[in-house]
Amino acid sequence: MKKRHFLRTALSVLALAATGVHAPEVLAADKPFKVGLIVPMTGAFASTGRQVSSAVQAFIKEHGDTVAGRKVQVILKDDGGIAANSRKLAQELIVNDKVDVIAGFGLTPITLAVAPIATESKTPMVLMAAQTQANTEASPFMVRSSGTITQVTSGIAQWAVDNGIKTAVTLVPDYAPGYESEEAFKKYFLASGGKILDEIRVPMRNPDFAPFLQRVRDVKPDALFVMLPSGPGAALLKQYGQRGLAEAGIKLIGHGAITDDDNLNEAGDAALGVITSDYYATAHDSELNRKFIDLYKSVDSTSRPNFFGVAGYDGMRLIYEALKATDGKGEGMALVDAMKTLSFESPRGPVKVDPESRDFVQNIYMRKVEKVGDEYQNVEFDVIENVNASGEKK
Repeated sequence: MKKRHFLRTALSVLALAATGVHAPEVLAADKPFKVGLIVPMTGAFASTGRQVSSAVQAFIKEHGDTVAGRKVQVILKDDGGIAANSRKLAQELIVNDKVDVIAGFGLTPITLAVAPIATESKTPMVLMAAQTQANTEASPFMVRSSGTITQVTSGIAQWAVDNGIKTAVTLVPDYAPGYESEEAFKKYFLASGGKILDEIRVPMRNPDFAPFLQRVRDVKPDALFVMLPSGPGAALLKQYGQRGLAEAGIKLIGHGAITDDDNLNEAGDAALGVITSDYYATAHDSELNRKFIDLYKSVDSTSRPNFFGVAGYDGMRLIYEALKATDGKGEGMALVDAMKTLSFESPRGPVKVDPESRDFVQNIYMRKVEKVGDEYQNVEFDVIENVNASGEKK
């Protein structure tokens, strides 16, 4: 028996040698390439997790689950939007499941909790959602496929000063991403001669916007600039309409999350005419985007893709293209370095990874909410091309 086993092994090695393929490489190719996807599938930020995970599935459905001879396996974990959960799940995925990449991350505190683990274990980390600019500085192994708050906010600030808005009030959530958006808006708005009449910061959880909106109405600015996560953003749109700020001549402008495509229809007529800037809208007019929407809806027919959806889709493309570039090895910093060289046409438009910030250089679109058929859409009417993570044209 031992002799027969030895002969079989020897013949196998000889056969592989004759084809120029070494046995260890075959074993590596047989090993699946594992992606640990950590997103909030439950809790207040469940829509972010659904968007990212559905778009990841859509990408795999379109491009297959084998890259450079490696079977790609996605392991989905729900962190509920809680940083302590995310950290624990990342450790388990890296230590127990031996994942090659961790991805997802719906919020900045989650990203910052996991970043040291990625660095220590030398595991590539694809950030598909959280937009605080400093996130990628937390680990050299992190590459982001969404955008930054500063990058997105710079668009609406520049549009405001170019379109006769001389005074504004800012309203943001009372946490780091809100402060970042507030500072970005002020940077561009004040530099061009605009004046900030008031700065309002609201609590993150269950804010009642009525007293804040009354305060805005009393101050009477030309515009109210708002940055809020998409859920509270929809509530603010309704109360903005109910409080009669539009009738008082106070234009509502903001970061694109307030008119999130995932729940824009819920806001109804109150959202009409609102001007925002962002790197993606479902209504983006391109054949590639229409194909993406069809793919996304084939996975999740209950919603339409938003900016986090396209970031999940493009995040998987970063992983696939880098895996190809490394001939299926996809290990540690080699995979990150391969991502740094990538540029491609996305459903959002052209994107390029900035090797220094490890963020996309991408277009920022100006959008106005209009009713198109039976749906409310962010209709693009202008574009600022090639904007980097700091909000500057590259």
